[in-house]
Amino acid sequence: MPTPSCSPFPCSQCGLCCQNVHLAAETRFLDRGDGTCKHYQAANKSCGIYHQRPDICRVDRQYQLHYAQHYDWDRFVALNLEVCTTLQALETTPQAN
Repeated sequence: MPTPSCSPFPCSQCGLCCQNVHLAAETRFLDRGDGTCKHYQAANKSCGIYHQRPDICRVDRQYQLHYAQHYDWDRFVALNLEVCTTLQALETTPQAN
C-alpha cells in the first residue's frame, strides 16, 4: 500500500476547508463562531498553528489513523478531493437572501 509520503496530498491551499469547520462534527471544536477555524489567517490563507495543528487537520495522519485499512492512498486522496470540489462549488454558488 502506498504511503502518503510517496505522493503528497495535492492541496491547492484555497483555505475553504478551514473556512468550513462547522460542517463536520470532527472539526467543530475549531469553529471561532462563524464556521471558520479559529487558527485560520485569511490574509494569506494559512494556518496560524500549522506545525502544531491537530491531527484532524493532517490528511496523512488521518489516513494512517482511520482510513488505511479501508482505502489505498490514491482512493483516499480522490475522496478528499471530492470534498474540496464540493466546497469550491458552495463558494461559487450565489446565496439566497
